[in-house]
Amino acid sequence: MLIGMNNSVTNTARLLWAGLRALLVLTVVTGVLYPLAVTGVGQALFNDKANGSEIKADGRVVGSSLIGQAYNLPLKKGQETPEPDLKWFQGRPQNGLGGNSVNTRYKLILSGATNRSGDNADLIKWVTDAKAAVVKDNSVAGYTVEPSEVPADAVTSSGSGLDPDISPAYADLQVHRVAEKNGVSVAQVQKLVDDHTEGRTLGFIGEPRVNVLELNIALKALVAKG
Repeated sequence: MLIGMNNSVTNTARLLWAGLRALLVLTVVTGVLYPLAVTGVGQALFNDKANGSEIKADGRVVGSSLIGQAYNLPLKKGQETPEPDLKWFQGRPQNGLGGNSVNTRYKLILSGATNRSGDNADLIKWVTDAKAAVVKDNSVAGYTVEPSEVPADAVTSSGSGLDPDISPAYADLQVHRVAEKNGVSVAQVQKLVDDHTEGRTLGFIGEPRVNVLELNIALKALVAKG
């Protein structure tokens, strides 16, 4: 009986030691070596993406190319909804985006969609009001925007509410207003849009797009030159 108990204790100790060694090895491999290897590969081959696809201006990080920002005027006393700062290109309507007037007050709050159906009365009103605002804001002397010219991305948010890009059509629609507000020529602003228009990924994935933050940084540089 004593021999049997000794064997049982020995076997149990052997199993526990084997389990402990397996735990230690797996901890080192999966908890240390693998993360270090993945981080190393990411930093070496995909440094920009691994660090959040940061966009820099004036020597500092001002945002990410993957997350949209809002370009609004500071809230006035008693005002709850900020007005867009019309000297900047505007992105899509947002859900959960903080304020930004070229890079200063950016704060990400949440991400989400409205989840309302196409025949929802509130959604229809939001889109109708948004279209009217786009027409009004972008119609300037010598250039009138027709309601039929307003693209869908100008009046609807993306599924996340954080889309950093707009369509070339929406960017083109804003050119005259941005030029007038900043005292530069339409041709100069249109060139900025053309230079910052990206085609479909690999030639067939997605749609042509313009990153609003990158475009506004280029606009700021253009205006600074006088």
